[in-house]
Amino acid sequence: MKLLLDTHVFLWAISGDERLNERLSQAFRNPENDLWFSIASTWEIFLKVSVGKLSLEGEPKTFLQEQISINRVSLLPIRLEHTAQVMRLPWHHRDPFDRLLVAQAQCEHCPILTTDANIAKYDVEVIS
Repeated sequence: MKLLLDTHVFLWAISGDERLNERLSQAFRNPENDLWFSIASTWEIFLKVSVGKLSLEGEPKTFLQEQISINRVSLLPIRLEHTAQVMRLPWHHRDPFDRLLVAQAQCEHCPILTTDANIAKYDVEVIS
């Protein structure tokens, strides 16, 4: 199954964070799932690193590249259809990164792995 990872789920999964529940952990670790990570999430991570809200081991770009590879995650580019879908979304969520993830999940017809209750308000399948 193709699954889109919310930024926090990816970060929790690669760090062994105890906030990652068993259902999300199993979905992340299941080799039968195709894990997708939006380029928007990498942008969000780099912004948080640059303002001091997040620290990663070593050089952030290298760290992310290694974790994406180690964890068999594919990067999902941002396409015009994704950004156009954002304007059709109701305003359940103000976070532009999360709104784009919802739009991507809708366009790609895949669930999002997230613990964000606001994302579940959209017409998108959520695994939490």
